[in-house]
Amino acid sequence: MMAPALGQGGPFHAGEVAVQQRLGVAERMQEVGARVVRDHMPEQHRLFFEQLPWLLVGSVDAQLRPWASVLSGPPGFIRTPDERQLWLQAQPRGGDPLADALQPGAALGFLGIELHTRRRNRVNGVLGRRDAQGLHVTVTQSVGNCPRYIRSRDWVPGGTAADGLGLQHAMPEPMEGWTAADRRWIAGAETCFVATHAPGVGSDVSHRGGRPGFVQLLDDGSLLMPDFNGNAMFMTWGNLLLHPRAGLLFPDFEHGGLLSLTGRVELLWGPQDWPALAEVAGAERAWRFHPEAGWRWARSELAGQWQGGAASPHALATGVWPAAAGA
Repeated sequence: MMAPALGQGGPFHAGEVAVQQRLGVAERMQEVGARVVRDHMPEQHRLFFEQLPWLLVGSVDAQLRPWASVLSGPPGFIRTPDERQLWLQAQPRGGDPLADALQPGAALGFLGIELHTRRRNRVNGVLGRRDAQGLHVTVTQSVGNCPRYIRSRDWVPGGTAADGLGLQHAMPEPMEGWTAADRRWIAGAETCFVATHAPGVGSDVSHRGGRPGFVQLLDDGSLLMPDFNGNAMFMTWGNLLLHPRAGLLFPDFEHGGLLSLTGRVELLWGPQDWPALAEVAGAERAWRFHPEAGWRWARSELAGQWQGGAASPHALATGVWPAAAGA
């Protein structure tokens, strides 16, 4: 999201401040935010982005539905000519809703994540132009994130990564309901990326992780996403409070598949909103996702890129939804 002018909420917009106030952390986060939320990329973030082979992107379509997407290329496909410029030598894959969203002035959210070290940094900005060389973004906000809940994976240089330009991919399949394969995909997921949007502010994309089963597919086709202890900025929740819609991206690191969804969200503030929440170790809140549209890519540029790794110790300390949650 774009950084609002400093004021009563510091670098946080009205939705973020409202969530922080409800949860009793607003005063502390105003002080923290003034130190760690910037309108530019510090040098360590610039160096971090420039050595990544992929980048998550959050955008919205013409109906203001958020979508989470992936751009990739060989390390160096991301450039930072200065602290306020992010250049991406990449284009969206065929059929990706991101392609239509890339109009000059579009507010985009980005997440850089290095799985083998569990490092991650977020940067948000405005698209200046899109041309044959890729995307040229002006940075409006930059913030580091903690490594909690990230499953480590070892990146394999070479793999089957695309070159970042003129990507050739099979077109996605539109989703028309959950298949048995989808149910297995969700049940085994340890990683999910979440795109959100605050009207008049901008888009954002963040990481969610846990033990397999931390996201539950309910009988009515909706998904339950727990919210574990984090940095207390509540950037995702702040957006959801103002605009209760999200885009979810579930990667299949082994086979390179992508499952991309967009839909409505209900915020669940505690067991009073969903009693089963009390049975999920580590969950402080949750939200319920009602899919409205989605796509499946059987294979993407992620295929063959990551291997092995280990579960996050923080994720292992959490629980998963009990079977009764979907009753």
